[in-house]
Amino acid sequence: MPETSSSPAQTRSSRLRELWTYFGPAFVASVAYIDPGNFGANIVGGAQYGYTLLWVLLWSNLIAILVQYLSAKLGIATGQSLPANCRTHFSRPVVLLLWVAAEISAIATDLAEFLGAALGAYLLFGPLLLAHGMSRTAVMLVAALLTTIAVFVLLALNQRGFRHFEGVIIGFVCVIGLCYGVEIFLVHPDWHLTLHDTLVPHLQRSTVYLAVTMLGATVMPHVIYLHSALMQPRMQAFVERGVSASPKRLSSFRHRYLRFETIDILVAMNGAWFINSAMLMLSAAAFLHRPGLNPDTILEDAHATLGPLLGQFAALAFAVALLCSGLSSSTIGVLAGQVIIEGFLHVKFPIFLRRLITVIPAIVVIALGLSPVKILLLSQAVLSFGIAFALVPLLLLTNRSDVMHEFVNRRITSISGWSVAALIIALNVVLLWQTITDA
Repeated sequence: MPETSSSPAQTRSSRLRELWTYFGPAFVASVAYIDPGNFGANIVGGAQYGYTLLWVLLWSNLIAILVQYLSAKLGIATGQSLPANCRTHFSRPVVLLLWVAAEISAIATDLAEFLGAALGAYLLFGPLLLAHGMSRTAVMLVAALLTTIAVFVLLALNQRGFRHFEGVIIGFVCVIGLCYGVEIFLVHPDWHLTLHDTLVPHLQRSTVYLAVTMLGATVMPHVIYLHSALMQPRMQAFVERGVSASPKRLSSFRHRYLRFETIDILVAMNGAWFINSAMLMLSAAAFLHRPGLNPDTILEDAHATLGPLLGQFAALAFAVALLCSGLSSSTIGVLAGQVIIEGFLHVKFPIFLRRLITVIPAIVVIALGLSPVKILLLSQAVLSFGIAFALVPLLLLTNRSDVMHEFVNRRITSISGWSVAALIIALNVVLLWQTITDA
């Protein structure tokens, strides 16, 4: 008699293969959580305060998981991105206000990520060019040019198909994780302090700015807009196969898609949390109270210090991780900028032109010889202020049954979301008050 049912092993294998076809969007989003702004904030935090801010990374990650889940759910339930939903359901003045706030966040993001990619290329290839008599500024400009070309290649890859692009981004994330896994193996952090400072929150006046910076570097507003848009290629593919012809089949697909995307989010976001924690642990173990580290050049100083301290492979891993972070996150920043302008204003904007425009501020910063690390930290603080402009509309929309239908937020999800929004706004108010009173 022929077999008419699959074995448990075959069923598991089939489910894993299906899960893999859904994997990718959360990893693309997670790149924003391990971008050069995170490098700057985490290295400075570890070098100045040791392990004491690890708890900020843990709570930021929990917030990121919730926020990305809500963004993905909105995209799946409505078949539209968050900016497009805002345009549909909010008044014109509100939409314009949200667009301006989103563009400010996108500009700050592009600046930080492009600078980080250029700095990563500089750390890898700069010594050779400096040895041939080029100035630091000239070498950074060359690195910026190489970075621009590399990002154009990645954007062109995305035009060929989202699965190829997602595969490359997953590869970048794995390389960054591998590099920091090696760094942690070499540096031997204090695991007792690590566990204590991860689980026990404590905030001092002197650490508020860095805590808000780390929050802004982790829960980034532009990727809240982007994740909802990343759901659409698969939604469109299933609609083209006729799923939408049956409301019951479409609803079943959406629920299945959301379950798989939740797994994608948990894996990707926790991976990003591990990398962020590893950054701070490396800095705390290697650089705390170490003389000669200048906050304005701490990424370059960290790279230079790791070689004599842990070996040249550690310095190489640091530079490779920073370059991969900058290239991938810079590409994601451009995609987010396109989603923002097309969603809010309903206009088509060439993605390559967007990249050219966003390169200009970074080139100006490099040409003026300004500190990339200072710009990185400032940009992340700006991003923290922009979170509420993305999160509040997201909560308003996902709490509306006429928008979400059977996917509307449950009571516990709604309470958690508004609690997170209130916490972020409160931290920003504290930082603003501290800045005014210290001025």
